[in-house]
Amino acid sequence: MDNKTRQKYEARARVIKAMAHPSRLFIVDELSRGERCVCELRDMIGADISTVSKHLSVLRDAGILDDEKRGLQVFYRLRVPCILNFFGCVEGVLQANARRGAAVAKQ
Repeated sequence: MDNKTRQKYEARARVIKAMAHPSRLFIVDELSRGERCVCELRDMIGADISTVSKHLSVLRDAGILDDEKRGLQVFYRLRVPCILNFFGCVEGVLQANARRGAAVAKQ
């Protein structure tokens, strides 16, 4: 693999790694319905503000979220809503796995 190809796949891996946590998946799913402030996400997730802020920072640094400070609050929104296509693909894999598991159980 040449250097340019490696860099392309490393960049993709950074985005996928940023999504690889249940709370971050929840945040992306919740932001698909509209922007939210940190305090709203904290209440929804049930974690302390520093933990939620860290999750948001990981997603923002990966290019998944944008943020905007308004007064004392910071609001987050999806930078590229097409990230939600990833969820559909994951669900497809889970359904295929369930079908395969059911087929193996019948044997």
